[in-house]
Amino acid sequence: MDKKKVYITRRIPNGAIELLQKHFDVEINPRDRALLREELIEKVKGKDAVLCLLTDIIDKDVLEAAGEKCKIFANYGVACNNIDIAKATKNGVIITNTPDVLDDATADLAWTLLMVVSRRIVSADKFTRNGAFQSCDPMMFLGREITGKTLGLVGAGRVGSNFAKKAKAFDMKILYTDIIRNHKMEKELKAIYVDKETLLKQSDFVSLHVPLLPSTIHYIGEKEFSMMKNTSVIVNTCCGPVIDEKALVKALKKGEIWGAGLDVFEHEPDIEPELLDMYNVSIVPHISSATMETRTNMGLIAAGNIIKVLNGEKPDTCVNLEVLK
Repeated sequence: MDKKKVYITRRIPNGAIELLQKHFDVEINPRDRALLREELIEKVKGKDAVLCLLTDIIDKDVLEAAGEKCKIFANYGVACNNIDIAKATKNGVIITNTPDVLDDATADLAWTLLMVVSRRIVSADKFTRNGAFQSCDPMMFLGREITGKTLGLVGAGRVGSNFAKKAKAFDMKILYTDIIRNHKMEKELKAIYVDKETLLKQSDFVSLHVPLLPSTIHYIGEKEFSMMKNTSVIVNTCCGPVIDEKALVKALKKGEIWGAGLDVFEHEPDIEPELLDMYNVSIVPHISSATMETRTNMGLIAAGNIIKVLNGEKPDTCVNLEVLK
């Protein structure tokens, strides 16, 4: 009996690949880049399952190319904005993701960016490597202290509350805003629920942890930057379009805020050009989950979902639950 066929759209850590190879005929994109649209459409044909990435746009054409044989698209990530969920559901295709496992890694990176921007680490590193350091200067690379300051948290879900826990080590006052109150965080961390305007006006540091929804696109724009302290730092590790990048450039130029740390971008992988030359911005290439442990576990979750679905079982992390009814 022929083995069922699984396609992986880009190489991931070996643990998940080896697990799938024990059960199925596995093909992996051999190129060190995302598949072109026409390549993706061609490669999903005749497959029983596809393990895809956030960079793969799984739209109507891709789902139609996969056809009735394909039972599952296992997304290697939490967000599924790259997938036409409604069309997949209509076609009876199961969509899964990899939640929970990357909470620590994402919160850790948000803290890394907050610290790097606040203490001007990137600029200081370049200065030192270029041989410019001659002696200690009392006015050299003055940054912003973190301990005892006010942290504004936009979104208090899994990653946001994880991020907030780490703030207690710095004796920070925690403000947060969300569509749902996190009473547990209020009790355990003495976090204070406030509205958006209050958070922006009072926070020394603002960290974004919301999903990409119509209501969160450009959640932070010109109006919001004008409310913030001119000594404040904003960090985004959730979704690029949550910040209006053109407005961010203006705010940084005008000194409305002190700095920004970005892991995600509005038109990824394209970045607003002026941000690339700003000393008060630190940018990294969407690496919030990029630890060996997390990326391996993400793959294992995706592989486990594929194994269960192709064996006639329910997956652990189904996004479109109605397709299972």
